[in-house]
Amino acid sequence: MSTVTEQAPSNEVDMILDTVLKNEATRTIQKTGRRWSPVIEKVILALICTVCFFIRLFAVIRYESVIHEFDPYFNYRTTEYLTREGFYEFWNWFDNGSWYPLGRVIGQTLYPGLMTTSAVFHGVLNFFGICVNIRNVCVFMAPVFSAFTAIAAYLLTKEVTGRPEAGLFSAIFLGICPSYLSRSVAGSYDNEAVAIFALTNTFYVFVKAVNTGSMLWSMLAAVAYFYMVASWGGYVFITNTVSIYVFALLILGKFNKRHYVAYTVFYIIGTMFCLNIPFVNFQAITSSEHMASHGMFIVSSVYMLVGYLRKVLPEGAFAVMGKLMVAAAALGFVGLFAYLTLTGKTAWSGRSMTLLDPTYASKYIPIIASVSEHQPTSWSNYVMDLHCLPFLAPIGMYYCMRRLSDGSLFLGVYGILAVYFSGVMIRLLLVLAPAASCLAGVGASVVASSVMPYLRSFNDHVEGPGAKKSGGGSKLPYMPRFMALAILGVLGYQCTNYIKHCVFTSSMAYSSPSIVMSYQLRDGTRLIQDDFREAYYWLRMNTPQDSKILSWWDYGYQITVMGNRTVLVDNNTWNNTHIATVGLVLASTEENALPILRRLDVDYVLVLYGGVSQYSGDDINKFLWPIRIGAGVYPDLVQESDFIGPQGYRVDQSATPRMKSSVMYKLCYHRAAEISRGYDAARGQQIGVPDVKPKYFDEVFTSENWIVRIYKVKDPANRGTKAKSKTNVKRGYQSRFADDVDALFMASPKSAQKGFEEVPVEEPLHHIRITLTSRNVKALEKVCSELMTGAHDNELTVAGPVRMPTKVLKITTRKSPNGEGTNTWDRFEMRIHKRFIDLQATPKVVKEITSIFIEPGVDVEVTIAQS
Repeated sequence: MSTVTEQAPSNEVDMILDTVLKNEATRTIQKTGRRWSPVIEKVILALICTVCFFIRLFAVIRYESVIHEFDPYFNYRTTEYLTREGFYEFWNWFDNGSWYPLGRVIGQTLYPGLMTTSAVFHGVLNFFGICVNIRNVCVFMAPVFSAFTAIAAYLLTKEVTGRPEAGLFSAIFLGICPSYLSRSVAGSYDNEAVAIFALTNTFYVFVKAVNTGSMLWSMLAAVAYFYMVASWGGYVFITNTVSIYVFALLILGKFNKRHYVAYTVFYIIGTMFCLNIPFVNFQAITSSEHMASHGMFIVSSVYMLVGYLRKVLPEGAFAVMGKLMVAAAALGFVGLFAYLTLTGKTAWSGRSMTLLDPTYASKYIPIIASVSEHQPTSWSNYVMDLHCLPFLAPIGMYYCMRRLSDGSLFLGVYGILAVYFSGVMIRLLLVLAPAASCLAGVGASVVASSVMPYLRSFNDHVEGPGAKKSGGGSKLPYMPRFMALAILGVLGYQCTNYIKHCVFTSSMAYSSPSIVMSYQLRDGTRLIQDDFREAYYWLRMNTPQDSKILSWWDYGYQITVMGNRTVLVDNNTWNNTHIATVGLVLASTEENALPILRRLDVDYVLVLYGGVSQYSGDDINKFLWPIRIGAGVYPDLVQESDFIGPQGYRVDQSATPRMKSSVMYKLCYHRAAEISRGYDAARGQQIGVPDVKPKYFDEVFTSENWIVRIYKVKDPANRGTKAKSKTNVKRGYQSRFADDVDALFMASPKSAQKGFEEVPVEEPLHHIRITLTSRNVKALEKVCSELMTGAHDNELTVAGPVRMPTKVLKITTRKSPNGEGTNTWDRFEMRIHKRFIDLQATPKVVKEITSIFIEPGVDVEVTIAQS
């Protein structure tokens, strides 16, 4: 505490401050404030929480209670399923409405924390008689948790510094931080909605455990960590931050029993919790992202054992024993890591490799590089998303490193790591936001508390910890009073501007749902473009329920939820080959794409075109990414260089022939010249082929502003010819067998590419074997019964159904998201039941028999013996 020596007021500033600060009313307020400070502190925190909630409601006020973006629609769908069917069904849910014909095991391939939290909130509200739709719970989940995050930031900063005012600064900074707002406005129902609270809360409880050395707090830290693991894949940041913090303590020689108890309990229980999340499972043991935690556990244990042996062994014996133990531990860990790496049992994921080498994704995994939030961060992003925090945070960092307590060292390590990783990916600005807010809160608190003593007195000199005394005890000048007032004024001005900036970004930048677009006309009128929901509603109401929709993966979740139709790929991006196949279709000519579409049972193709409405996020602008991803799997069929001419990537007359003949180009620009006079407003170019017309696609829907366009893949009969017969034609799950019995005579890929020349069709009797396969034995028996009944009614020669042995598939590995490394599933079995029926009939009769049923989940294979 600085010692202040009173002097007479020397100028007008001193006189004004004397009048304001030295009168009786001010003193009474100060005394009352000090007496009621705990209550005032809680009231201010409650007001901050209220602000955090209401600043996120602009989207609801301006539009309606609607889910934003793409991933939140999948989260909403799974949450709705969880509340309707229960946790057991959710945990074992196999979804055959996505990733056709592969399907997806939902409960085993996601982080369930967000959905479970929403279901609990929904259940509690209904228990108390507050009937709320689950959609509204999802919409308001992020604003509610933003208040919890502000409280967690307050507790963390207060625990680190012991300053309540620093905690309050941190709470308001983080609660309304634009970087955090971008993923937590009303309707932003993504994992980050609860994960940032989980991250901040885990750090707070862990620092509390370190400061107290309590096993109870360490166990609570492990529980908080478990919630983070269940909520977001970013939990590995916590894992490695804590490990690096322990390493820093060891290097600085500050590691003691308190740290050992806190870390070992946290590590052991936390790792055991990780094993119970199916999507993580044994990755917590084998993945490279967790190796640092294993290594620090071994090193810290050896360190404590060496310290114990130093006390109980003679000096000579200890020296030998200590060296042997350290060498054995080091060699053991290095050997284990080398073994796991060389045998392929551990590997860095693609995202982790991108953090270590920012060029990795663009070189080897283009699907990761194609995501906008995985791009490197620019300086403008820091200004937009953090505003004044980068200027206050270094002050807080200096204070933490100068003080260097256990808590301040942890906050410093967290800040340094977050700054580095945020520079690699824009998305990780979200991880930097709590660190920057807490450090900025410390910095603002230090600045304010340092200058306030000079405003309460008339001095220009101060004696403090840094002041030096000369011979007669004279004091060196420290800070003029008007300068202290100026510093406080600048701090207040910046904090005010920060609040205004946060309100602006929340209102204008982050509260516009991507599914509903809004523009302001010159006369101030607001124009709403609702093309996406219009198109998805058309799909729901005007297409058969078992229709298969091909689109780029960005729109998969929305089509599944709002269109209620089966998609080939979606935003989960777990199978790179399947996504590359979609990219190949869009980049191919119609003749080459058609056999692939028929093999995948595609009924409709959906594309986005912004050339009329100036929508820049359409498929033409992102077309290079489907090409690159397709080229990564099919390099002999598609290459990026085929679509880039001498003048670059163009859509006008200078576009390459391959570009003009691609499915994407034709579906986007078909009839566009009729509306825009041959001009593409999104790219500012004339359309290269204004009269383009697809040969094998029928336009069935174009939205009001021409943003969403849907085409139906023509059936063989609608292409004007009969097709050659083909044996052993397979249909995938949910096949419309009766509608596609003509597939028995569908063209082979070669004949398809030649235009489906007309071939006379005869109607002799054929020996036909119908093989039925399904995971659902009841559905299988039902279909067999209906087939047999139909065959007997038509007096056909029929034998069966013959029961084949049940095949049990034990699935122990799978690809992780984006094809990165492998994960493991234990105790997961798939039973495949098979029946076959032999009969003699014509295809026409078979069609009549099979037209009476459509059974989801039954795979039908028809084999025709050559007559």
